[in-house]
Amino acid sequence: MKFSLPVSLGVLLAVIVVGVAGLVGGGMMPLRTTLMMVAPSMVVFGLLAFGLGVKHGEFRTA
Repeated sequence: MKFSLPVSLGVLLAVIVVGVAGLVGGGMMPLRTTLMMVAPSMVVFGLLAFGLGVKHGEFRTA
């Protein structure tokens, strides 16, 4: 499978959606807390890790 930027970001979004859905479905915390605090932090961390991973991959191939 060849990864492009849209495919990679789509996979990242899918992982975040599955994680948030698991927390909501599991009833571990109130829905409001999950959507207002956990989901945005998962998105920010995911984008940060994605950006660092891309830059590291570019460094390793050069």
